[in-house]
Amino acid sequence: MNERRVVVTGTGVISCVGNNVVDFWSSLINGKCGIGPVTRFDAAEFRTQISGEVKGFNVENYMTVKDAKRLDLFCQYAVGAADEAMKQAGLPQELRGSAIDAPRVGVLVGSGIGGLKTLEEQCRILHERGPSRTSPLLIPMMIIDMASGSLSMRYGAQGPNMAAVTACGTACHSIGEAFWIIKRDDADIMITGGAEATIIPLGFAGFCSMKAMSQRNSDPLHASRPFDRDRDGFVMAEGSGVLILEELEHAKKRGANILAEVIGYGATGDAYHITSPSPGGDGAARAIKMAMKHAGINPEEIGYINAHGTSTELNDKFETQAIKAALGDYAHKVAISSTKGTTGHGLGCAGAIETIACIKALETGVIPPTINYENPDPECDLNYTPNTAKEIKIKAAVNINLGFGGHNGVVIVKKFE
Repeated sequence: MNERRVVVTGTGVISCVGNNVVDFWSSLINGKCGIGPVTRFDAAEFRTQISGEVKGFNVENYMTVKDAKRLDLFCQYAVGAADEAMKQAGLPQELRGSAIDAPRVGVLVGSGIGGLKTLEEQCRILHERGPSRTSPLLIPMMIIDMASGSLSMRYGAQGPNMAAVTACGTACHSIGEAFWIIKRDDADIMITGGAEATIIPLGFAGFCSMKAMSQRNSDPLHASRPFDRDRDGFVMAEGSGVLILEELEHAKKRGANILAEVIGYGATGDAYHITSPSPGGDGAARAIKMAMKHAGINPEEIGYINAHGTSTELNDKFETQAIKAALGDYAHKVAISSTKGTTGHGLGCAGAIETIACIKALETGVIPPTINYENPDPECDLNYTPNTAKEIKIKAAVNINLGFGGHNGVVIVKKFE
């Protein structure tokens, strides 16, 4: 089983800093922040009034208006990212009848929350106009697995089809589980990642009541400040990241361009608290160690860590402790950054766009910075690549994602050799 190697042959991004990988990466390395005032609704009564909204997304570039009305916004974002990834991988839009064996292509694209926009709209209709006016599409548009379902139908992918749901760990776990599906020979190609679209009143109200989001409303460009002493919460963002994972020999046989190799995956539970990581970062540390074990590498072989780095008090402190626990003394030497200062926190899509950032770091030899890092926190004392990108040639990169409920996910990618 373990002889099957898994590589990445395509990537796609929809985000507040770019609706393709090229623009997304340019924004990351140049520290171009995509956070601004909420425009989707009147946020005047909310504690937080800023977000990382996707800009310039035209769904008609991907489907008809009629078809778009049958998909929640998070699924539309998934289609946008997946189309880019499929194109880069050199895969046909319709797999059935092509040279690709459609039953050997699977989909695993998750979401932390799913069709919340649809749910909010239909609840309003239910209360204002009665049950008979509720849309028959409410359930299929709302459910989280419809990102995978709609992509499967769009491309004719007939292999394993499912969705992971682990809050902000969703996309990371999706990639990791897709990795194992290929390793165990249940598929040759997996379309995987995450999508989210929760910048709506209900989503904002919930997080505001938790006091989890930044209230730096007058200065949105500096609101998300991972690992900084003056951080005051995360900034909600949206979008999608999709990767094409493929078995190595299958990719080579069809002449695909190989972007990176997935070599390790770790998944653990804190068993501690519904929102806080465990003190000391024990659960995340075990996930890092598990991923390194499967990858067969030691800490010194890791060149870059894309940290979860949400800009919340507890996450950044405990994640720092987790990296120290997992890597020992080398934790102070490895290049680390959180790209959420630039992108905000994409919740269920974060792990995918951040794994793509790791792949671009491998490809370009550039480590994206942690922007808005102005005042060091004594409890966050590692090398977070503050404010300016660094040129460092690396061979392996780690993406860490942690989710409410104590879900920890880690994916390790390396340069293909």
